[in-house]
Amino acid sequence: MQNKVTRTKVFIVDDDAQMVELLGFMVSRAGLEWEGFTSAAPFIEIIHNLPLHSLVILDLHMPGFDGIEVMRHLAALYASTPLILISGGDRNVLRAAEKLGHAHNLHVMATLSKPFKASEFFPILQNVINTSYQALSRNALNRHMIGDYESIMQAIEQDEFELHYQPQVTINGRRLVGMEALLRWNHPKFGLIYPDTFIPVAENNGLIDELTQWVLRAATRSASQLISDGYNLNVSVNISAANISALTFPEQIRNMLDEHDMEPSRLMVEVTESALMGEVVTSLDILTRMRLKGIRLSIDDFGTGYSSLQQLHRIPFSELKIDRAFVSNMLKDKEARSIVKICIMLSHELGLSSIAEGVEDSETLKMLTDMGCDMAQGFYIASPMPMDSLLDWVNQSNIEH
Repeated sequence: MQNKVTRTKVFIVDDDAQMVELLGFMVSRAGLEWEGFTSAAPFIEIIHNLPLHSLVILDLHMPGFDGIEVMRHLAALYASTPLILISGGDRNVLRAAEKLGHAHNLHVMATLSKPFKASEFFPILQNVINTSYQALSRNALNRHMIGDYESIMQAIEQDEFELHYQPQVTINGRRLVGMEALLRWNHPKFGLIYPDTFIPVAENNGLIDELTQWVLRAATRSASQLISDGYNLNVSVNISAANISALTFPEQIRNMLDEHDMEPSRLMVEVTESALMGEVVTSLDILTRMRLKGIRLSIDDFGTGYSSLQQLHRIPFSELKIDRAFVSNMLKDKEARSIVKICIMLSHELGLSSIAEGVEDSETLKMLTDMGCDMAQGFYIASPMPMDSLLDWVNQSNIEH
């Protein structure tokens, strides 16, 4: 880890001077440079000059400017700096602040309730640094640095985009049942760039349809080849809100499936709740016609939107995908655990299959098994990987397919 974090600086913002010193001591023990602030105002003054590789540990309850106001300032600057939120108050307030951070497109990597032990803090710090380093590298590129109409069109034309696939397995982990196709941009200058950096650029420049068409064509081609080789699996593809505004979209997908001689039921189209918040009639028209054509639908990130049950009742989904924010916290958070359990029960009552994303350890997988979840995906099972690596993983793991 040391080579990765030598350029990372940690900023600690907490009105409790002793807490600042304690956190600073632990950060130093991890080999990181740090700077402390016992009020938010001076930190806000330097926000626009944060180093490229930074981490902010932010207390919510502070006199004057509180942590929520600091987050608002970070959001106004489109900051890509990872955050660890801490609070000695109500756990529900901490959870709400985390959701607010995500709504601001801030990178809230972890939350901690005070008081906490060093044994709790160190693993979180290590995990945040390890998992956020690549995110820092790609997001700190800034959308303006890598994204405009010409650069994305050129990337499409020069075949710089590629798909990585994350396996989806039965809850007992014995059989491969699907794979989620995840888009990556293999940029000639900046290396592998993740979609949270360039998808907004594509949407703003009217190129999301071209990108989605590329993903669908590549994913159906790969899945069709696997199926013809004897693999019994489905492929999941994410679509944007912009895609469900074009009435011809169902025909476009069906034509691609026919082109690759692939059964429509083998394709699972994942739609987030936020994507359904636009024109209701048009989206319902498009999604219903997709189901008529045999294409399956998954409601992605279930439970994170404002109208989950309404969407579930209105649209003919085939699958309910439980958001990683609940799954990853279910071992330590009773409320998250209850939400996951209710989501699984609800999916079964409605005749939908359930899949949990963000499974990162054996204990979480066992708890999901006990709850009756149908499928799982996450880093504990396998990380997203190119197709060649996926085939190697299948062969080496001796998993049924």
